[in-house]
Amino acid sequence: MDISNKTRSIIDKDEKLLSRSIRIPFFPLVVKSGRGAVLEDLEGRKYIDFLSFGAISNVGHNHPAVVEAIKEQAESLIHCNPAYAFHEKLTELTEELTVITPGNFEKRVAYGVSGGDANDGAIKAARAYTGRQKIIAFLRSYHGNTYGAMGISAVSLPMRYHFGPGVPEIYHVPYPDCYRCPLGHQNAERCGLACYQYFLGMFETLFSPDEVAAVIMEPIQGDSGIIIPPQEYMQYLYDFCKKHGILFVSEEVQTGMGRTGKWFGIEHFNLEPDIIVIGKALASGMPLSALVARKEIFEAWTSPGHVFCTSGNPICCAASLATIGIIRREGLLKKTEEMGRYIRERFNRLAEEYEQISQVRGQGFMIGVDLVKDRSSRERARDLAAKIVWRCYEQGLYLTFFSGSVLRICPPLVITQEELDRGISILEGAIADAISGKVPDNVLDMVKGW
Repeated sequence: MDISNKTRSIIDKDEKLLSRSIRIPFFPLVVKSGRGAVLEDLEGRKYIDFLSFGAISNVGHNHPAVVEAIKEQAESLIHCNPAYAFHEKLTELTEELTVITPGNFEKRVAYGVSGGDANDGAIKAARAYTGRQKIIAFLRSYHGNTYGAMGISAVSLPMRYHFGPGVPEIYHVPYPDCYRCPLGHQNAERCGLACYQYFLGMFETLFSPDEVAAVIMEPIQGDSGIIIPPQEYMQYLYDFCKKHGILFVSEEVQTGMGRTGKWFGIEHFNLEPDIIVIGKALASGMPLSALVARKEIFEAWTSPGHVFCTSGNPICCAASLATIGIIRREGLLKKTEEMGRYIRERFNRLAEEYEQISQVRGQGFMIGVDLVKDRSSRERARDLAAKIVWRCYEQGLYLTFFSGSVLRICPPLVITQEELDRGISILEGAIADAISGKVPDNVLDMVKGW
């Protein structure tokens, strides 16, 4: 696809001046504006958005209610450091978060600016409350790039390579992936929940349960390719934590704020976590994160244990309150659940036509289409995924992939049926073109992926 000199100039400057640590190369796309589920680049080309910039723009780009809330707040107070003074929007948002998060108990809230620092806060709070040090997390998880979040993440080697020792006493166990079992089992029905047995085995060989502060888990593992654990596993794990005084932390940075058709992903399992970690879509892209926990947990730490000079910013809080209001007023939870089911049905039918589509997974608008070279080996088809997303880009659909070969279908919750159908049609055509060899190999030099 041809791009203008202006677009090329911006990209060239970016390559010269920005650290390459912040960029995952997909397309030479310079975004100019966005509205709803549509983005526009500097060339005036429009793209239906199937990414939401990584599950961030849940209520769409530049929703009028969010824009108005930001403008109105900016005219009265841009910032108020929560360490030194109170402001009304922070109190209002805190009340809302205690309502929409699961758990029939008294709650408290702490704020930050990103999902990474929120995960750091979960580690600190769990250790302060329990007096224990060990944290259990999951292989192939992604929690952010601060040192604590990096420590509990285990999604790719570049996140850790050359960075030296991180936060100590972090232990990883296999996530219950029943399609590509990390323990090598081919039949999920006969494995006897081997991943849970692996979890139990640590307490026979490495440490006692009374040394563990928390288990931190994505209720649906996101960047590993949208992995949904079995209900039985989740219940066993949760019950074990409760029995031994281990805090159960639901990491909802990607699954939260309606993304899965419920306010939070853990609600699909009918469990009440001790701590919920929230980020990304909380304020529609404005820098804000939150921890919501049982009251007694947050009574175990004191200031300045988790305070940031720009956390709880009034403009961010206003954006978050508007975001929550939009999800309620526009019935986006129900819509997302129903339209997500529709997406999965469309791609399951497509899987009957193409051997390369091995599995369609997800909840709501958090869906992964797993591509393979053949279904018997389940070997990932990375080149095919790259060619498909490039063809989508050429045809006006903004789509990416992760976990090597899983197409990431993650549109804004406000997408219309017409936009959704148009996007799926583009994707279906891109799959056909890539499989039939109509997408050239040289696009692989540009699309590196995640």
